[in-house]
Amino acid sequence: MERVKKQAYTRNFGANYFWRTKQQQEVDWVEENNGELIGFEFKWNPKAKVKIPKKFEETYNTTITTINRDNFRQFVQ
Repeated sequence: MERVKKQAYTRNFGANYFWRTKQQQEVDWVEENNGELIGFEFKWNPKAKVKIPKKFEETYNTTITTINRDNFRQFVQ
């Protein structure tokens, strides 16, 4: 919800999604702004291994940013 509030405060009215394939590959948070998709994966532990679905990156020609306890404030504020 904090990210949605940030979007409203900054007048960023893009759409938010969750992405998953039939093979259960997933991206936790996807934002669409002006036809561009940006993916985010959440792991509280900054040392946790993050498995990024290549299919997402290749299909949408974008990257995924990992959000953890070290950088989550920038994501929500």
